[in-house]
Amino acid sequence: MSALFNFQSLLTVVALLICTCTYIHSIFPSILDRNKTGVLGTFWKCARIGERLSPYVAVFCIGLAFSLLFVS
Repeated sequence: MSALFNFQSLLTVVALLICTCTYIHSIFPSILDRNKTGVLGTFWKCARIGERLSPYVAVFCIGLAFSLLFVS
């Protein structure tokens, strides 16, 4: 089943995308900073979300991990 049809998998993919983009931006900021518009601008926006909302993203990732490990 695709992640588009399973809501929990979709949330997992979005959380991993935000965390990955934030990590890449912290290591190599020039890669994402030159692509602020267009389709590749989505990765820059995900990095911004991860940087500015990091406590909320961390709580969301912990909750998602708990849900994947113990509920499913």
